[in-house]
Amino acid sequence: MRYKIPAGYLPVVALIAVQTLGALTAGYWFVVVIAVETLAALMPPRRPAVASAAGHLLGWFVNELPVVGIGWLLAATVVAAVQGRLGSPGGLAVLGLAVLTAGALAVIARRALTAGPAVAHALDRELGTGSRPATARLASGRLPGWRALARIVFAPLPLWPRHVQRIANIRYGDAGRHNRLDLYRHRSAPAGAPVLIHFHGGGFRIGAKSRDALPLLHRLASQGWVCISASYRLGRAGQFPHSLTDAKKVIAWVRQHGAAYGADPSVLIVAGSSAGAHLAAMAALTAGDPAFQPGFEQADTSVSAAVCLYGYYGDRETAGPRPSSPRAYARADSPPFLVAHGASDPLLPASSAASFADTLRKVSASPVVYAQLPAAEHSFDLFHSIRFEQLIDGIQTFTAWVQSARDHPQRRPSS
Repeated sequence: MRYKIPAGYLPVVALIAVQTLGALTAGYWFVVVIAVETLAALMPPRRPAVASAAGHLLGWFVNELPVVGIGWLLAATVVAAVQGRLGSPGGLAVLGLAVLTAGALAVIARRALTAGPAVAHALDRELGTGSRPATARLASGRLPGWRALARIVFAPLPLWPRHVQRIANIRYGDAGRHNRLDLYRHRSAPAGAPVLIHFHGGGFRIGAKSRDALPLLHRLASQGWVCISASYRLGRAGQFPHSLTDAKKVIAWVRQHGAAYGADPSVLIVAGSSAGAHLAAMAALTAGDPAFQPGFEQADTSVSAAVCLYGYYGDRETAGPRPSSPRAYARADSPPFLVAHGASDPLLPASSAASFADTLRKVSASPVVYAQLPAAEHSFDLFHSIRFEQLIDGIQTFTAWVQSARDHPQRRPSS
């Protein structure tokens, strides 16, 4: 891999650097810091809202990367031993705390493995027996392959693989830096590549196209997809429906210009994280709606499927009369959906995502896969983690089904 850190990950890199420095210098007492973070991940507070948010901030990192937490514990313990601090009663107490914390982190890692069976069950339930050969390993709860495991342990940040080319900041609209996209493809630039478009999160106020879901984009691009991560207007400039119009412009751009990059938009999947999941769902459910396509009303903005990660599906601040929640646009001819949400998400409750999936399922003739990930919180797509690697496997199973359904239109899920 080429060691190049995406700009959106700089705050995360700073967090890792500070904690690593603390483990290598403070040693003796830094174990307490890791123990508090681990406790917040293992038993996150639910009420009041302030405590829940604080618990999420404290425990989020080790909840996704418990192996890194164990590494910090080991480093802090070695430093304390070298300094001769473990012989005192206080040192022995901290050593005991380190052992207990390492055990708790092992529990968190084992808990993350339950994502695989949850995703496999959701896929099998909605897609039928045809998905089961591909979900067999997921259903077993086994660790991923050794290469994925090596990434999880030694390189959890989504470093760009050498065989993936990134073409940055392509203009797709007139809103300056907020209408730019990054395109990822295999360096061999294969033709006829299926397309995945991803929209970042950030509450419609902040966010970066070089952050969310990069492990997913890198893996698909390495396997011959054209993947796009797009920015869109934020804040007041991006209030509904303006950011949705931007999302549709990205789809229209792919249909007009994608072939020059090897894309075949006959399979075009939209995806998003948090607020981006709202955009992806709205784009999927309002294909060709001229009210949301000013100036490009005739453009084909239909999609093959949607993938929504820890999404928001409620109402937004709006500048127009149309409903701003994707729930209002559920219809019989909706494309297939995969909705994944953390069971322990303190920012956007899993019940909201489950309700959105149920709303779709009641009216749509297409499958609606809802995967609730045990113990997962918000922003679980930033790293090569045990949990997200399994979910990516499930997303690939879902996209393979979408491609197969396109090639065999009469195919329907069988149970």
